[in-house]
Amino acid sequence: MINRATPVPPWLFSIRSGAHIAARYRKRFGCCSRDRRTVQPFSLPLWLACLLACGFLTACDGFDAESAAGPDTHRKAAGFVQAGVVRAPELDEISGLLALDDDHWLVHNDDGQARLYIVRTDGSLLRSLQLQGAKQRDWEDITQLPDAGFPGQRLLVVGDFGDNHSSRKSVQLYFSPLPAATGTDATEDVLNIRHAVRLSYPDGPRDCESMAYDPASGQLLLLSKRDVPPRLYAVDAVAAQQQAELTLEFLGEVPSLRPPQPMDLVKNYQRGAWVSQPTGMDISPDGLMLALLTYRSVYLYRRAESESWSDALQGRPIEVIGPPGTYDEAVAFSTDGLSVMVTTENLPAPLWRLELAAIQSADSSASP
Repeated sequence: MINRATPVPPWLFSIRSGAHIAARYRKRFGCCSRDRRTVQPFSLPLWLACLLACGFLTACDGFDAESAAGPDTHRKAAGFVQAGVVRAPELDEISGLLALDDDHWLVHNDDGQARLYIVRTDGSLLRSLQLQGAKQRDWEDITQLPDAGFPGQRLLVVGDFGDNHSSRKSVQLYFSPLPAATGTDATEDVLNIRHAVRLSYPDGPRDCESMAYDPASGQLLLLSKRDVPPRLYAVDAVAAQQQAELTLEFLGEVPSLRPPQPMDLVKNYQRGAWVSQPTGMDISPDGLMLALLTYRSVYLYRRAESESWSDALQGRPIEVIGPPGTYDEAVAFSTDGLSVMVTTENLPAPLWRLELAAIQSADSSASP
């Protein structure tokens, strides 16, 4: 059952206030990130102190619950159905997911070899492909887009932009032909990169795990992970296939992700502060829906035909709580755009399917 989100009470945990308090006490306690935009997990007593202080501060500041950005609807994790499970030992750090057809998915780890893998919907491993000419520093997401040099063909884009410590001066995108879903010929086990481009942020290094191609604007979109709120960037897809170095364009912030709640910290005080961090993103084949994955939920956004994603992401999404894991980092639409698949780091790695028709129908019935 979908319930309309109720106004946020003043005592609920505010990640902004938490970050401010943590930064204030960083030198004294030596437990917080040097980057004051983010908060790293630290001792339980200090978390509880911050939690109480945040409630006090937000109450004193006259927190306006009605104006706070946040999801419009919620749905429990029961919306997810397990379609399969990945058990292959090679795939213990899945971080990217892309639909090739109705039954085949391209995945990759976030470290190790520069290699891609094709799995079936039931999770069984079909093929592995070495991405020749690429390096694997911290691959975090994959997508596909039109090949600017060969009309009618598609290119795979691999995003090597993970940066946990916000220290990389530039990050990398690799472009290669999109692999066939099936095949057993050994010569097909190598993919040669066609192009690589270095990207830099206009406002300094930052961590990112989410990338999607927007067919309406012809841009690749990247969403930062540890900024509060996350920051959206873009690069022209054709220019990215032709240039060696480019600077990303900052499009705006995404304020609509529900911040960590007190119960998130109670359930897991070490990871509770991270539950709103974006870990994956995809745009539907028709370009009108965006799925954004965090450690707690999948957020579904829709845009109008004439609306940009930077504007649409200012609106209130549908939040689907789940799937029931703590390391979910890969999300992708099916090729028909009717469902979303999610999977996780660590083994075994379930493949969770979310049927969108049921979510949208429930949302419509819940509307006043």
